[in-house]
This record gives sequence, C-alpha cells and structure tokens, in this order.
Amino acid sequence: MNIVLGVTGSISAYKAADIANQLTKNGHDVHVVLTEGGERFITALTLQTLTKNRVYTDAFDEGDPAVVQHIDLAEKADLVLIAPATGNIIGRIAVGLADDLLSAVVMAAADRVPVYIAPAMNTHMYENSIVQDNIGKLQELGYHFIEPKESMLACGTYGRGALADVDTIVETVELVGGVAAL
Repeated sequence: MNIVLGVTGSISAYKAADIANQLTKNGHDVHVVLTEGGERFITALTLQTLTKNRVYTDAFDEGDPAVVQHIDLAEKADLVLIAPATGNIIGRIAVGLADDLLSAVVMAAADRVPVYIAPAMNTHMYENSIVQDNIGKLQELGYHFIEPKESMLACGTYGRGALADVDTIVETVELVGGVAAL
C-alpha cells in the first residue's frame, strides 16, 4: 500500500519512527507529512531514513513546479494514517480547514481512501466535549479512529489519551490493507 503518515505535535511523535519503520519493513511505501509541531518532537531525517522517502513539511515547498504536492500525495495514497493526532489536527479536519500540508492532503484524499486517526493528548484534552464532538463528526463522515489507551501520560496524569500501541496501529493498517486487497 501507498500510505501517507501524518505526524503532528505530540510527545508521542517519537513513536511515529517505529510506525514508519514497521510499515516500511512490511512492504508499504510510506510518505510522511510532518507538521510544524511534529518537527519539534522528531526530525524529518529520522523518518526519511526509515521510509527511504522524502518527508514533506511545507505546503509551499513544491520542489517540482509541475506537481501540486498535496494533490499528488492524496492521489497516490491508498490510506492516510495520522499518528499521533493532536486535538488541533482533529479540529481542523472536522471544520474543513486545509491551512497546512497535512490537512490539505486529508481534505483531498478523504473521499477516496480510508483515513485513520490515532489521537494522542492529555486526558482532559481528549475528554473535552469539543474534541469528542469533532471525533464524532468525523466518524459520521467515515473517518476511522484508533482509540488511545489509558496510561500514565507525559504530564503525570493517568488516564485515556496515550497513543495506541504501535503494534495495534500497524495491525489496524495491515487489516485495512488485507481487506483492500480482496
């Protein structure tokens, strides 16, 4: 599968390296879109080395004038996975904003391919009624969520909001790939 992996600004961004590595080792072509917040937690070089593909960070860094980057990524994708997904990206997608590369790719891809979102944030943020409303709205629109787990969070709070286990995320993607291949 050709997978677009969105990585946003969560402390769990370091786990995106394991996700990208496992998906690549399993034979998938992984193209990472790293948000500005994500770049504060993990480097593009790490993800590029693991996927053997360019990492995309800027909607306006087109590289090839004949290619519109966000459309090209969306059209080539068989699946979009956002892991970790912050409340910010969930909210932006839910209200139809496409003001950065990742949200633009999602907007261009969502009606054609499955979009899987793996939230990762503080318990109070995850349980916030606005975040929950946004998740519900996106689920009604056909977006899929990989539920966060309960754990001790980086902030010291124990509760739901930790990124799902890497194996759970990879297995979910593999299952979708298996279904898509039938």
